[in-house]
Formats: sequence, C-alpha cells, structure tokens
Amino acid sequence: MPDIFARGSINIHGARENNLKDINLEIPKHQTTVFAGLSGAGKSSLVFDTLAAVSRRELNETFPSFTQQYLPKFGQPDFDNIEHLPVAIVVEQKPIGRNSRSTLATYTGIYSVLRLMFSRIGKPWVGYSEWFSFNLPQGMCPECQGLGFIDDIDETKLIDPEKSLNEGAMTFAGFQPGTWRWNEYGHSGLFDLDKKIKDYSEEEYDMFMHAPRQKLKNPPEEWGRTALYEGLVPRMMRSVVHSASGRHHQAALAEIVTRKPCPVCHGTRLNQDALKGKIEGRNIAEVCSMDLVNVQSFLNSVSDPLAKTMVRELQSKIQALIDIGLGYLSLDRGTDTLSGGEAQRIKIAKYLTSSLSDLVYILDEPSVGLHPHDIQLITRSLNELKKHGNTIVLVDHNPAIIRMADYIVEIGPKAGQGGGQVTFTGTYNELIKSDTITGKMLRQPTHFRKTRQSSSWLQVQHVTSHNLKNVSARIPQGVMTVISGPAGSGKSTLVNAVKQKVTDQDYIDLSQDAVGINIRSTPATYLNILNPLRKLFANANNTSTQLFSYNGKGACPRCKGKGVTITEMAFMDPVIQVCELCGGKRYSREALQYKYHGKNIAQVLNMSISETLEFFKDVPTIYKKVSLLDQVGLGYLNLSQAMTTLSGGEVQRVKLAMELDHTGSIYFLDEPTTGLHLNDTQRLIELFEGLVDKGNTLILIEHNLSLISQADWLIDMGPDAGKYGGQVCFEGTPADSISDDGSRTGMALKRQLELHG
Repeated sequence: MPDIFARGSINIHGARENNLKDINLEIPKHQTTVFAGLSGAGKSSLVFDTLAAVSRRELNETFPSFTQQYLPKFGQPDFDNIEHLPVAIVVEQKPIGRNSRSTLATYTGIYSVLRLMFSRIGKPWVGYSEWFSFNLPQGMCPECQGLGFIDDIDETKLIDPEKSLNEGAMTFAGFQPGTWRWNEYGHSGLFDLDKKIKDYSEEEYDMFMHAPRQKLKNPPEEWGRTALYEGLVPRMMRSVVHSASGRHHQAALAEIVTRKPCPVCHGTRLNQDALKGKIEGRNIAEVCSMDLVNVQSFLNSVSDPLAKTMVRELQSKIQALIDIGLGYLSLDRGTDTLSGGEAQRIKIAKYLTSSLSDLVYILDEPSVGLHPHDIQLITRSLNELKKHGNTIVLVDHNPAIIRMADYIVEIGPKAGQGGGQVTFTGTYNELIKSDTITGKMLRQPTHFRKTRQSSSWLQVQHVTSHNLKNVSARIPQGVMTVISGPAGSGKSTLVNAVKQKVTDQDYIDLSQDAVGINIRSTPATYLNILNPLRKLFANANNTSTQLFSYNGKGACPRCKGKGVTITEMAFMDPVIQVCELCGGKRYSREALQYKYHGKNIAQVLNMSISETLEFFKDVPTIYKKVSLLDQVGLGYLNLSQAMTTLSGGEVQRVKLAMELDHTGSIYFLDEPTTGLHLNDTQRLIELFEGLVDKGNTLILIEHNLSLISQADWLIDMGPDAGKYGGQVCFEGTPADSISDDGSRTGMALKRQLELHG
C-alpha cells in the first residue's frame, strides 16, 4: 500500500480549543481526510475553530492593517503550533444570500461573460455589456427596477376603516398608536386623529395612503425638522416589503402582499432594448431561463469566431455545475431560493475551474440534503479538486463520504466534555475493523423492518405545481412514510400538496427554519429553565435569585456579564480578551462563591444536556425539560450555547422535542437526520417508532438509508432533478424497492445490502 503521507502532512500540536484534550495530529497532504465521530465530540472545534481559523487569520495578517479592518475576523484558537499549513478555503453549509438581485448566473460570474458575448456578437447591436445588466440603469426594466416582479399591497389589510388613527386604524405590526411609525402620521398635522378612516375625503385618503415622500409645509412642533412624510403604502413598500426588516415579518407580509411577474418585462428583469439583441435567435433572457444542460447545447451552436474564448469559458463554468448534479438549475434562478446543499455544491463547482493548487479545502458535511446518487457526483468532484494538487478535509457522518476518504480521523469517545480526543486514525478498511463507535455502527448490516399495515390513506391527485408532472400518490396513515429522491426532484412540492390536503387535521410541521430566536437565546433560555435554576441556587444558599443572573446583580463588574473585554484599536482589529476578573465565566466573585451540589452557577451552565440529566435527576421541573432535548439526540449541546449557532437539522430537532406528546397527529419532517452520527440516527429511529406506536402518522423527506430501511412506506421521486424529475418512480415498501431498477433509492439500498454481504 502506498504511503499516505508521501506528499507531507499538516501537523497540529497541542490543540485545546473548546473540549479538545491537547490533541496532536498529522493530516496527510494531497489526500482526502474525513473527520468522523459523535455530534459534539469536537470535530468542528479541531477542523473549523482551530485548523481553518489559524489559516484564515494568518492569511489576513499578510495584508496591511488598514485592509484588515474590512476582512472577516477570526478568533485566536488555543493551540501550541501548526506546521506546514496551506491556505484554507472553507466551504460551509450556508445559503448564498438573500438578495433579490442575485441569481445563479450573477453569483458564479457566468452572467458577466454572457453579457460580454451578447454585446459583441448579438444582432442587432444593442450596446456595451452594461446594457444587458438588470442591476444597472442601462439594462434594467424601468417598471420593476430589474427585479422581475412587482409587489401589490392589499390596502384593506393595512387599515381598519372603522377606526381613527387614535383608535389604531393602522393594523400592521409596529404601527400601533404611540409607536415611532405611528408618529409619522399622528404628528404630521395632516389628519384629524379622531376621525374614522371611512369618513376621510378622497384627498385625505390619498394623502394618507399613497402620497410620495415629501417635505411638509408648516408642520407642527413635534414633527422632526428634517423628517419627510410618506403615504402608508409606499412607506410599507420601501421600509418593510423591500428591506431587510421584511424578513422579520414574513408571515404577516404573506397576508397583505401579492407578488407577480412584472407586466412590462414579464419576469425577464431587462428593458425592451436589451431584449432585442439575439444570438442564434435567442435573447439573453431566453438563454438565462434555460436549464444548464440546454445552455450547453445553445453554446455549442454559437459559431462566431469572435465569441470563441467566451464560449469556452462559459462551457467550462457550466460543465462544472452539471458534473456536480446541478444541471437542472436555470441561470436566472434566484440565489435566495437555493438550499444550503445546492449553495455548497455551487461553491465547490466554482473552485473546480480554479487554477490555484496546494490549498486545503475544508467542507462542512457536503452530504447534507443529498441523495446517494448525488453523493456519487460530489465525491467525483472532490476527487477532481484533489487531482489539482489540493488537500481535502471534510467533516461528515455519511457512510458513503467516509468510505471515499483516503484517511479517517475519529474524534471521541463521547460528546461534550467526554470527547475531544483522537480515538482512531487510518483507512476505511481499518476503521470498520476497529472498536470505535463509528466502526461498530458501520459494521451493522442494513435490514428492513416488518412493515405495519394501514387501514386509511391520504391521497393527492394530478399535482402539477413546480416540476411535478401530473403526480398522484397515496400515503398510509398511522405509520412512517419516507419521501426520497435526488435533490430537486420534487419531494418538497409533493409534501406541500399533502399539507394542503390535511388542513382540517391536526398536523405538526417541523421544518428547518429558525425557531424565533435571538443572539441571547440558549438551550437554557429556550427550555425556560433559568428561573428555576436561579431559585435552586438562591434557596440552597439563602440569598437573592437576582445574584445568579449575569444580566443583573450577578454580572462581573469588569466585563458586565459578557465574559470578555473588548478594546477598540482604531482601524485595526479590536482586541478581544477573556475577562481577567471572571475568567470568561460572566459572573461576579460573589455569585460564584455560592454552590449547588458542589458546582457554581457558571459550571452548571457550562454542562452539556447529557451531563445535566444526572445533575438534575431530583429536580423534576428541570429534568423533564432537559430530557426532551436528550431524546431527540441533542445531548451534546451545551446549556449556554447560542441557539443562533445551531444547524437546520438541530433546529428541527429542538422543535420536535417540544412536540413529543401528541397522539393521532401527522408529523411532517424535512431531513431530520441532518448532522447526526449513525449512533444518534439509531436513537432518532427509536423515537419515531414510539411516535407511531402512539397512533401518529410520520411523513419524512429523507435520504438516510438506515432510516429509509425502517420506514413502512416509500415514495421515490425522480428520476432526476428539475424538469428531468417530478415523477413518482416507486411507491411501496422499502424492501420491494430494491428489485425496481427505476428506483434510485431502491438501487442505493441494494448497494448498501451488498456491501455487508
């Protein structure tokens, strides 16, 4: 066997970040290394918080201090030293952005080249490349300003005509009497504040609802000197509907705003002049509306020698996206509609065409949201990156990703404080013979459960939304159904059709959307256990509960409860240091001198959920709530961890923890195993079994083969994504799917069975 370290190694010495126990480790260069182990064992602390942070921080320090102020800030990890560290490119599971003006074509740079090509060889000649940009005045549609859509507001949902302004006639959140938004109307002097809206004259109503921004003549004293008046509808459009704050009001906005394609440009975003220029009979908007596979065919038909280099560059960029399984996307697809998995694959494809080498690419669970078929495509792309002379480092739980690695590092043996050690290094063949938790789980053969029968079915018929091709399907009630298939094949669209069918029934929708949390939210605040915890300390020590709040009397006097001190350094990085007085504990010395069962308040809040179970076994008010998170596999979370740091899968499981007491309900879950180790997946399957035993119906979108094998019913969408999908390829029990060649999931299950002989 060739020496895996023949091309050198990245050497980490004394890594102690978070729960890491003074780790020393060699990572082979120009190879693919996967970090495995239980969720919360310390993989991210080593790979992202140490390896990536050091590389990015030191790269930033090569720039002048003036430039550094504009660069992202990375903390100083706790370690001794790292040798032979390349520049790190970190590819995370984060959506690309929420900008309505950003599309797949603009994000990847494809649109810039396409604009140049149309400006050079388009007939008739329209203008330079900026004349084809929907983000510049020369090219954008004047009606929708290049957005491709217009928003209509239902005025009747904004006001109650039976009320006056003083009585709260403006009904949208934030416009109630006494608020600063209400003052923009109440203090204007334009209206009788006690007159009902229905009694306004036509001129008064138009001034109140539709007036453009303007300076008021002779306003009352309470009106701001530089303030401008604006009617309610344009005011809503500018500062709520089309601003970042609109994200906080999405549910309310859905009630009052109707979005429709622009009637002038019909969604193309461009003005009429830009649409006149054509190549091979197609304008730039028509090319952007094609899926990537058809864009390649169009480029193959372009024969003008002036466009030769542009065509070659476009084909290279687009082929990389097709090779990674994104051929179903169109160039005009908004980046705000892409999933985290699609966003990550777009970033990988972007790097495939890069000339740089000797980098370390660090990826965060590239398997998330991917069907086994898609994972084959992504592993092929990662191998291409490696062939270019790069080092690949992945954090992942997926057996197929672990299997493709040249080298595997397992961090364990447990989660939280019981982890932080290297428990295995070696190849896949060595791992499956090892005694580690991952090795044991990988050895377990896949088997199908004896499926439960159902006497009633949910049926959807002739669904044609999005890419679904007149789909009809049936879902058994009182059992567990998995809807699977490649990314973009129509799974979510089918599930949404089922949700519309069951509006009259009690159902629990557990998506991966945020749970209404802010930066101060932690598992302790979300479970609402801080007050009972403070009472425990107060009663045990015969003192005030306020002493155990770091936002109140218990705060460290130096850092005011932040745990750190921040020294501003003009245009250089602020210096952030752990508070010398409290050592980062946030609490005053007085608060920390009081103990409960031998621990002070900071030590208790630093415990993981699992550790808390034993500690609070005699305190039912806390134990019961904490055990809910443990049941859904979140035992590794720290009580004081910021909820904003949780992944989509973790957020979904937090929601599930609060909904475990239903009977006879329908649960909808979207990839609940996201980010889970095989061991935690097994626990989740057992939890689902318990929910079904209580008479509930489970409908899951899922790619995890271990979970799929334990389902009672499988609906497999496909065969591919986008317009190449949208069909039911298989409907039946998971065991029957392995003999159906048309089922991609069935074939993946069959391969899994064959791997275990």
